[in-house]
Amino acid sequence: MSEQNTTTRLDLFIDRMVSQRACLDAAITQTAGRSEPVFELGLGNGRTFHHMRERIRDRDVYVFERAVASHPDSTPAEHLTILGDVRETLPAARTRFPAGASLIHADLGGHNREKNDTFARMISPLIEPLLAIDGLMVSSDRMYFDTLAEQPLPEGAVPGRCFIYRRTA
Repeated sequence: MSEQNTTTRLDLFIDRMVSQRACLDAAITQTAGRSEPVFELGLGNGRTFHHMRERIRDRDVYVFERAVASHPDSTPAEHLTILGDVRETLPAARTRFPAGASLIHADLGGHNREKNDTFARMISPLIEPLLAIDGLMVSSDRMYFDTLAEQPLPEGAVPGRCFIYRRTA
């Protein structure tokens, strides 16, 4: 029997989850002590929201979602939930949060890389002005920013499975 070096879908999922946790934990540490809120773009079943809520006690974590369908233990309070299409809610957030967010996390989470890339290109210019100076953006997909710089990944993250960006000015 020959040994195969094929990366399975399970391998890819594990790489994404391990990378997501490593990048989020690094970003949480690097933005600790800041006063600006945190944004979670997309809730899904709420795993990353729950992770951030448990590790970020000094800032509000706002969730942008079309409709909440998360696990009950991972559902944000109503006043921290911004419902609607991100093409409308993200631009509106610029008025509500003029200082921006210290940390923004987005897990586009689809299984179609081409569709994810198209969505990333559309949403990048909506996210970019929402990040505070020296804030961090963590994404499961490559984003397309003019003023945010891609950062090195922390130990434990798999290249290409998660990305971190910083606003420097």
